[in-house]
Amino acid sequence: MFTFFIKVVGIQMKRHSAIFLAFCKFITLTIRLLIRFRYKIRIKGEEVFQKNSPAFILPNHQALIDPVILLSHLYRYTTVTPVIAEKYFDIPISKSFFNYLGAIRVSDLENGNRDTQVLKVITRSVIKGLKRGNNVVLYPGGQIAGQGYEKIFNKKSAWHIVRKLPDDALVIGVRISGLWGSMFSKARTGKSPDFFFQLLKGMFYVLANLLFLVPKRTVTIEFEDLTIGARNVASEGQKPFNNYLEEFYNLRGEEQKFHLKHFFYGR
Repeated sequence: MFTFFIKVVGIQMKRHSAIFLAFCKFITLTIRLLIRFRYKIRIKGEEVFQKNSPAFILPNHQALIDPVILLSHLYRYTTVTPVIAEKYFDIPISKSFFNYLGAIRVSDLENGNRDTQVLKVITRSVIKGLKRGNNVVLYPGGQIAGQGYEKIFNKKSAWHIVRKLPDDALVIGVRISGLWGSMFSKARTGKSPDFFFQLLKGMFYVLANLLFLVPKRTVTIEFEDLTIGARNVASEGQKPFNNYLEEFYNLRGEEQKFHLKHFFYGR
């Protein structure tokens, strides 16, 4: 009887997981469709996700909107577990979803919170997720860029994790370009904008442009397998590793600021 109960629970959990995965796919599809009103997304290197191995995914961070764009498109190829700052994780409407997704909540270091345990929490959670076969997304810089190129400064999380990666785990670099100058970036004021205020403005611009006449910003997302190089350089130390990632992100040099017009009838 007990064995039968365990089997039934297991079947129910699998069904629930399948339902939840379908729900995630639906949500991300909806987000991609909405994003298309304002952005033209180009994807390169998506074949890296054809390998049957857990992936530690490391993107650069040009603007507050790029995690939304990236995660919605990643779900076209695979499932992911994101590492999310507490100010976004703790939003009531999304907290339950993030918990169920297995998202990793961390202190918001950009706003001055210096949780001394954050590195241990991130490392332990990411390694645990990778050992379970999950793909994990972490932003090595920990905050949006303050210039037209990526700087990781003295951040340790990505380096610390790569040194302890499971043998079968991949390191996937993600180079995102096209968002420097966006209203979601620091290009306009030098400060991190308010995400939800900018989101409301974006919705207004879409409506003001009669939905289908919105000027579109081109954003390119490039995936590349950095496993061998990242593992090798991680053994040389934190600074060489961070330099290695910065060279990957900034391959084409500093990106020029581009302010896209908000209205189709404006100049």
